[in-house]
Amino acid sequence: MHISLDSATDVVTGIRFPEGNRWHEGRLWYSDMHTGEVFSIDPTSDTAPRLEATVAGQSSGLGWLADGRLVISSMESRTVVAVDDDGTSSVFADLSAVEPSLLNDLVVDEATGRTYIGAFGYDLYGGEDLRPGPLYVIDQDGSFRLAAEGLVFPNSANVLPGTRTLVVSETWGGRLTAFDIEPDGSLTGRREWAALPEGVTPDGSTVDRDGAIWVCSVDTGEFLRVVEGGEVTDRTDAPGQCAIDCALGGEDGRTLYLATADSYDPATTAQTRAGRISAVRVSVPGW
Repeated sequence: MHISLDSATDVVTGIRFPEGNRWHEGRLWYSDMHTGEVFSIDPTSDTAPRLEATVAGQSSGLGWLADGRLVISSMESRTVVAVDDDGTSSVFADLSAVEPSLLNDLVVDEATGRTYIGAFGYDLYGGEDLRPGPLYVIDQDGSFRLAAEGLVFPNSANVLPGTRTLVVSETWGGRLTAFDIEPDGSLTGRREWAALPEGVTPDGSTVDRDGAIWVCSVDTGEFLRVVEGGEVTDRTDAPGQCAIDCALGGEDGRTLYLATADSYDPATTAQTRAGRISAVRVSVPGW
């Protein structure tokens, strides 16, 4: 399948930089990264997005712990914030003493309740030269440890359905890297899961029932469905846009929500507010 974003249906518009797309309990959840806010929306209704939380600094990845609490990657404070049902928030894990660079996306392993989160590895916005970044694992009590290092801008991650395999996007590496998840949460067996087409810079991602990963190429404005080994089976073009994140959801799991913006520069998005989340129908549902 090869389509254009022009044929998609808008779900949310007028936001700055939509990140952390997740489908959870019948609602689409997302961060507006450049405001630090987290929202959810029922795409089937006419109601406006509901503000769920605000963090100090940029908000990114979202997930849910085993006890039901929402967790949010607070990039600039280098913490993971947990939000209770009543909206009360607190620091779940504070990585600021060990990680000097901004935190990035996260994923919660539903089988164990552990959270995996990456960090930039260098000061991207300050113009520092590229350095590889780390991936941390956070246990359910908020304690954390290094899980992997040497990743070229570790970004989104997914646990493949029916497996104990974690696949991580390396944005500036142009590849998806797999690890085996051990019983204690440590990662072993590092290997290339897919080398992506030249120029593709994988940012956000989601996984479908068949174990294929839908990746967003932030620099080339594309959403690609990739199977292990690197074959691209589906493509949605978003010309002139940053393709930031995606999530599979909807009643039957066959709606792909696509997050785009006109820039990843906060000064630009503050003026344009051109970020949006759109929806297209796909053949394979999420899991």
